[in-house]
Amino acid sequence: MATSKPIPEANFLREVTVRLIAPEERDRFDQLLEQRHYLQSARLGGPSLRYVAEVQGEWLALITFSGASPHTKAREQSIGWTPRQRARRLCFVVNNSRFLVLPERQRYPNLASRVLALCLQRLNSDWQTHWGHPVVLVESYVDESQYRGTCYRACGFVAAGLTAGYGRSSRDYYMEHGQPKQLYLRELRPRVLSVLRRGRLPADLAEHEEKISGPCPLRATQLDSLLEVFKEFKDRRRGHGLRHLQPFVLACTAVAMLMGAGGYEAFAEECQKLTQRQLRALGCRLNPKTDRYHAPSDTTFFRVVSRLDADEFDLRIGQWMVAQEVSILQGLAVDGKCLRGSGRTDGKPLQLLSAVSHRLRLTVAQEPIQEKSNEIPAIQPLLNKLPKGALEGSLITADALHCQQETARFITQELGADYLFGLKGNQSGILERAQARLPKDFFFG
Repeated sequence: MATSKPIPEANFLREVTVRLIAPEERDRFDQLLEQRHYLQSARLGGPSLRYVAEVQGEWLALITFSGASPHTKAREQSIGWTPRQRARRLCFVVNNSRFLVLPERQRYPNLASRVLALCLQRLNSDWQTHWGHPVVLVESYVDESQYRGTCYRACGFVAAGLTAGYGRSSRDYYMEHGQPKQLYLRELRPRVLSVLRRGRLPADLAEHEEKISGPCPLRATQLDSLLEVFKEFKDRRRGHGLRHLQPFVLACTAVAMLMGAGGYEAFAEECQKLTQRQLRALGCRLNPKTDRYHAPSDTTFFRVVSRLDADEFDLRIGQWMVAQEVSILQGLAVDGKCLRGSGRTDGKPLQLLSAVSHRLRLTVAQEPIQEKSNEIPAIQPLLNKLPKGALEGSLITADALHCQQETARFITQELGADYLFGLKGNQSGILERAQARLPKDFFFG
């Protein structure tokens, strides 16, 4: 009986297409991974996409992309970002978590690289459609004791280094498995490794980063000292069986605010990210039913925070931050903003003048701007909230509104600090003299 001739590889590869699987194909897809992939698992972490490669309806390969690994030393060294940048920008990195070629590799040796290339062409668009934000970097971990990673190198992946050979065994612990893997990285945009470590991301990425808070910037020992700050606050709650002590709830509130949360639900969400050790350091009581520490709920945050003296809370947090590291005050930016959702007797929103650390981008003090007034009278009481002598030698920046003789005298003579103010037409005399004495390229706008 005559046998059909094998299709030349070049012709065959041109017919290969990739697509996302349909919901009803999920069981078949996962079963194949569990039966034929060397990891024998179809479980994926976080958001994910599942692709199938086929020719004329015949499945040839399965490939998945899912959330990036939380911590990989080789990746962090390649990018060069800070821990805070990693936590806020890790969503832009995806992991090629599974790749299974179904036919024998010897039959079409370039099939794997063809499938991977087709997926990379559409990955960013598909991810935005399904998960609402772009991805710019793909990582893959290859066990080179079984595979050489040829298809990854053929698609532009670069070997970044070996993993440490540990695997997660629970939320807070890792165990050594003795099988380090080679990390491969593939940029979906030119020079995106350098983009991810910039102070400010491009606009299309920055709008998504702003929605992400965290990580907790404090060690457990610092959290313990934060708890002491709130032990003198009076608990205004009533009733028996209060699950969480007020100092613990307030300490969690402060940590959540440092992580970027701005509401009760956000407080609860961010505190869910704290480790058991961090919750214990913040004063959490052990739940005897689960033998674990649990973060407060959003309703608990509401009951505690809504009865709080906001000025006292703000003052104590600022003093505590300075006590942890005085150097955060070496550069402060003073700026006024309207408080969203607020309203005063005149119907206008409440305005706050804030002092923000340049280095950590954290608010260290705030002062409400009085009705029928502006930021100028508020700057002195704002800076006086900080510990006496803490601003000596610091640089305080502000916009052109604060370019005033009295403000400059206060900063230099009473605080012992330096200032850097914008200079615009509101100080026409000084501006004209500056324009006459300084080079033209010194001025902006």
